[in-house]
Amino acid sequence: MRHLLDTTDLTVEEIDELIALAMDIIADKQKYAHICDGKKLATLFFEPSTRTRLSFEAAMMELGGNVLGFSDASCSSASKGETVGDTIKIVSCYADIIAMRHPIEGAPRVATYKSDVPVINAGDGGHSHPTQTMADLLTIFREKGRLKDLTIGLCGDLKFGRTVHSLIKAMCRYSNIKFVLIAPKELSVPDYIKTDYLEEKGMEYIETENMEEVMPQLDVLYMTRIQRERFFSEDEYLKHKDAFILDTDKLKTAKADLTIMHPLPRVNEITTDVDDDPRAKYFEQALNGKYIRMALIITLLKWGGAL
Repeated sequence: MRHLLDTTDLTVEEIDELIALAMDIIADKQKYAHICDGKKLATLFFEPSTRTRLSFEAAMMELGGNVLGFSDASCSSASKGETVGDTIKIVSCYADIIAMRHPIEGAPRVATYKSDVPVINAGDGGHSHPTQTMADLLTIFREKGRLKDLTIGLCGDLKFGRTVHSLIKAMCRYSNIKFVLIAPKELSVPDYIKTDYLEEKGMEYIETENMEEVMPQLDVLYMTRIQRERFFSEDEYLKHKDAFILDTDKLKTAKADLTIMHPLPRVNEITTDVDDDPRAKYFEQALNGKYIRMALIITLLKWGGAL
């Protein structure tokens, strides 16, 4: 049995196989419509979510399976003081696979110690969000046809943004990737990401607070939300919330084949007029999330012998 806590749990070959499986699902959905008949996915969301939870549920339903779970900790026995370990032990009696989101970093790892079925980390605090990263990789692959030889701009909250941390870890495993880190100093990429991944892997990267200056270099621009819920004070959030706003003017110097991404939800960091630009791929990115989660569910169930 295998769990997915971080993209580093997967080899590059396994990531490539998952992307290939997702591409096959996209090409022939009917082929996979009953592969999970009789199987149950539990979605345990101790933190609010729209896209991730619903895409997991849609993924399992489109595979022929069923879904159970909760969308808020207040709807579970956690509100009575039940531990994560006990919740997982009980739920693994009822489900074949679990997708779990939790505000505390490391909670999904604790869950794996108690679970009798595969656990997928659907986001833990500011740490990691591997299925979003897999959706990101699928999006880049579908748009660029490759996961190497790219200059990737990451913009916004790079300190607390778990999607950013996960994407950097994943892309560090591919060749000739250059990172352009666009953020105010207070929201820059954590030191451990720089030392343990960017520098350890010998990746080329620059840090800047000027989006317009680096725009012509980028093959991919990954925008992120300044996350109110990660700040300790309202004043700090208000200070940074409008730090970077992507609009059509800023895109005038961008490459014609730039891929604009965002893990969503957005607040105001991408103006709505950008939605009409053919380079805007964040809604396709959300759809790709469903397909890659379908691939993950199939693969983890097979690895665990449940399919």
